[in-house]
Amino acid sequence: MIAKLQCVVLDCADVVGLSRFYQSLLGGVVNEPDPRWSLGESWATLHTDGGFVLAFQRVDNYQPPRWPDSAHPQQFHLDLEVKDLEQAQEDVLKQGATLLDAGDGQRSWRIFADPAGHPFCLVRH
Repeated sequence: MIAKLQCVVLDCADVVGLSRFYQSLLGGVVNEPDPRWSLGESWATLHTDGGFVLAFQRVDNYQPPRWPDSAHPQQFHLDLEVKDLEQAQEDVLKQGATLLDAGDGQRSWRIFADPAGHPFCLVRH
């Protein structure tokens, strides 16, 4: 092993807004004091209950990915495991997500975008 994953960083225009969106999905603490990062207008963190950290970095003139447009690729996405796909979809839409692909009703995942346009999947356990 060469390294240990410290966090995943998402570019966005509103660091606190996007961190609160992911807090509503994953739980945890927004901007918990941590000596590894300097928090401020351009940087926010979400420390999840499982110990995973998402970080949010403000980018001037942020341009979101446009799934599945290869001219504006998704760059990365998160797969989030859920027990009840229907309920989870309802919950993330209430939090500000956008449904990108509901699938055919047979597959075990659906694709959404967070408020900053980053794709993520809800995957039925």
